[in-house]
Amino acid sequence: MTEGVFSQPGSGARFDWGPAGAAELARVCSVLVVVDVLSFSTAVDIAVGRGMRVHPFPWSDQARAYADRIGAAVAVGRQQISDASPWSLSPAALQSAPFVAELVLPSPNGASICSAAASTGVPVVAACLRNAPAVARWLHGQGHGTATSPIGVVAAGELWPDGALRPCVEDLLGAAAVLDGLSMLGVPLSVEAAVSLAALASVRNVPAAVRRCVSGQELILRGFTDDVRLAVQTGVSHTVPVLTGQSFAPA
Repeated sequence: MTEGVFSQPGSGARFDWGPAGAAELARVCSVLVVVDVLSFSTAVDIAVGRGMRVHPFPWSDQARAYADRIGAAVAVGRQQISDASPWSLSPAALQSAPFVAELVLPSPNGASICSAAASTGVPVVAACLRNAPAVARWLHGQGHGTATSPIGVVAAGELWPDGALRPCVEDLLGAAAVLDGLSMLGVPLSVEAAVSLAALASVRNVPAAVRRCVSGQELILRGFTDDVRLAVQTGVSHTVPVLTGQSFAPA
């Protein structure tokens, strides 16, 4: 496939933002890594680490019908948790909710990007601060990270009220943590990936930065301090969730 300039040709690891960036990198990369630190990918890491298979689904009112159709539980919004629906996008809730073998996990950012990328047939990995070193080691061990088998790392970002992409600190740092691991393993980075990595190098205390950034403060003010606490734990998970077919399972 011919690589245009926007696909960052010639590098082993590449970086971009949001759905459009994911679509461009999925077109040319051998694997896509999606990073959505304060919600989706941390929730996936925790759920898959518990042995659940996680089905990403775009944020819509169709998620419950899809879950019913495949015989899965469905996660609800953080503030919609009940005894009947204890699973949500909250990593803390998923850590303590009853085990289910199959879970549909809708989200407006990470899950939507993963669902779209999966339709292209490109393998998709969910990464966050918790599992970034493990993801980097797995990618390198699978032979990814060369100019002919490049890795696309996508920071999911957040959304403004009008639906426009809002680049965010937590996903930039999470993506950079994956790129840091790849760089240490000798994977050549694109300029975009190298600049992302430089952002990580400029931050002395990554957990503090995520707690104090806009998204972290938003969750804390809404009462979800435990979600932020789990999301800023760095390198504590060895789980590598890989989207196979329609669901994430351990690599």
